[in-house]
Amino acid sequence: MNKVVGLDEQAVSAWIAELGVGALAPLTYRRIGNGQSNLTFLVTDSGGSHWVLRRPPLGHLLASAHDVAREYRILSALQGTGVPVPKALALTEDNAVTDAPLMLMDHVDGIVIDSIGVAKQLTPDRRRQTGESMPRALASIHQVDLELAGLEDLSSRSPFAERQIRRWSGQWAKSRTREVPQVDELTAILTRSIPQQNEITLVHGDFHLSNVITSRDDGRVVAVLDWELCTLGDPLADVGALLAYWSQADDAVPGPFVASTMDGFPTRDELAAIYFEETGRDPAALGFWHTLALWKLAIIAEGVLRRTIDDPRNTAETGAPSTRIIDDIVARAISTAADAGLR
Repeated sequence: MNKVVGLDEQAVSAWIAELGVGALAPLTYRRIGNGQSNLTFLVTDSGGSHWVLRRPPLGHLLASAHDVAREYRILSALQGTGVPVPKALALTEDNAVTDAPLMLMDHVDGIVIDSIGVAKQLTPDRRRQTGESMPRALASIHQVDLELAGLEDLSSRSPFAERQIRRWSGQWAKSRTREVPQVDELTAILTRSIPQQNEITLVHGDFHLSNVITSRDDGRVVAVLDWELCTLGDPLADVGALLAYWSQADDAVPGPFVASTMDGFPTRDELAAIYFEETGRDPAALGFWHTLALWKLAIIAEGVLRRTIDDPRNTAETGAPSTRIIDDIVARAISTAADAGLR
């Protein structure tokens, strides 16, 4: 009988044994992380060595969502580029092993600041070191030579903002659990306010504090995780996403990710300043991308809520987003759009 939902432990153990990664039987599996989309498991062998498995969520999935095989391709391509990522070891889509694509990665030791409890264990100086490392890690992603990495065909090169609005409006239509008129209002505002796109880079698509592993020694980012939303597009989309996820102590609506409200973490303005100093890019369109990221975050959260309603086995240990949290994100998006002069 399987102990871990989503894995055939006996079949997966046999597959890992054939890979020659040095795993010593028996292997044990435990779901880890607060991720609400692709499921992540820690694999431990009898010698105490660790690896990480990733697979899509359980149940019905929207088309193009949660593509683990694509994530494997991206991680493989980023080896040696200067972007801190785990080493992708193997991918299987063999029905005898798994009912969905399954990826094995190296385990990267470090700290994932995915809760305020973890943040409390760090000194204010360490929190600042981690915060200041975030935009620098993001800059390294945007510096990847797409042709050299073999990622120039990763996605369409059509105008990125239009593509994002079209895609996530479609996701909202398919996954919403209720009517939220403000989401439609934001869609209209964003559609009217699209800035000119001047360059195309690799875009992580989900870059925030819970999706990086930080060094136990100096707090810097040593691995960027969760590449399932990675695409080609405007680099400021990632900066907007970082700000959207980055709550600070003086926010009226702190949002679902509150670890960064603790003393020591930089403010959103400080994060943006580090990124623009690091890259020399023009910050003029940042308000648009910050608003779009909040709108998108609300849609993603609604999709997570839909998946947990449809199949409770997908629920992470921290639970699913509440409608109140989602409505708070939407309110912050409306406020951010107004502050940026978007109409």
